[in-house]
Amino acid sequence: MRKTVSKENLIYYKIGDRIRKHRKEKDLKLLELAAEANISSAMLSKIENGRMIPTIPTLFAIINKLDVSPEVFFSELNNETKFPGYIFIPKADYASYVKEENASGFDYYSILEHVVSVQSFQLSLLELSPNAKRPLVTTAGFEYIYLIKGSVKYFLEDKYFKMTQGDSLFFDGNIPHVPINESKKPSLLLVLYLFTEPK
Repeated sequence: MRKTVSKENLIYYKIGDRIRKHRKEKDLKLLELAAEANISSAMLSKIENGRMIPTIPTLFAIINKLDVSPEVFFSELNNETKFPGYIFIPKADYASYVKEENASGFDYYSILEHVVSVQSFQLSLLELSPNAKRPLVTTAGFEYIYLIKGSVKYFLEDKYFKMTQGDSLFFDGNIPHVPINESKKPSLLLVLYLFTEPK
């Protein structure tokens, strides 16, 4: 019933996967490529396994040593499957990664990566009272929902997702939608609207 994000669908995981693929095609060992790109083998291992995002200079040094043109490399990253209209991301599926090698206590988690063309955006907080009621509505754009507190059933036309604290939902706002709070306490949602038409 639900479309979830897997780590392999995240851009930085694709970067590491593409690097590993081209390295193996060139029959290069990880230590050899790291030495040629002038980075540590530990760093390259983290990049290939999606635990670290390479800086632009580091990324270009790697793909240069792999003898792959930037155009080819980045076109492989953009080879996406068709967006199904919605993606549900349970908190447990958020992918941790390292952004700065020498940082301590900075724990980054990638929640969602998806390319959309937008005219404008709006960020809102929605406090949803118990048993709040509203008809299904549509939005001329995309919506990203992050459940800060409580629990809701988020209906998308004829299906719904049980969301608990920390879960996320990204969907095409043209799908009729409404959140329902069946609990006895208010729920708090962060709502990001990405408008594809002028407001």
